[in-house]
Amino acid sequence: MKQKKPYVPPRLSAHDLKKVPEWVKLLREDLLAHVAPACTTVVDLDRKYVHVSESFCELVGYKSEELIGTRYDRLTAENTTDIPTTYNLFSRLGYMHGLWVLVHRTGYRILIRCEAWLRPDTNIQSTIEVIQTIA
Repeated sequence: MKQKKPYVPPRLSAHDLKKVPEWVKLLREDLLAHVAPACTTVVDLDRKYVHVSESFCELVGYKSEELIGTRYDRLTAENTTDIPTTYNLFSRLGYMHGLWVLVHRTGYRILIRCEAWLRPDTNIQSTIEVIQTIA
């Protein structure tokens, strides 16, 4: 009996991303233009905020000046212990998506869906959609 090969998920490197057909890039830009996320953020490779949208600031209860230069770990729930693992995997693959729990300045939790990708300037851009607020 022939043994099945184990499933290996596809992986994209920065080199692979350069080979993406132009029509795929245009389609993605078009979709992003028509389906606006609730919030956007940009972090550097040290996980520090470089840019935060006004809607993200409203979501977490901070001003942009308070967030720029701080690590995003500051806003994640204390039980989100997989950030280093996820971040290291992300830095290798160049893309990630998942569910995260943010903590508002006043303490309530916000369940979000996050999609992030590595930009050509090596910063990481994320789009965030709120799924549920938890008291």
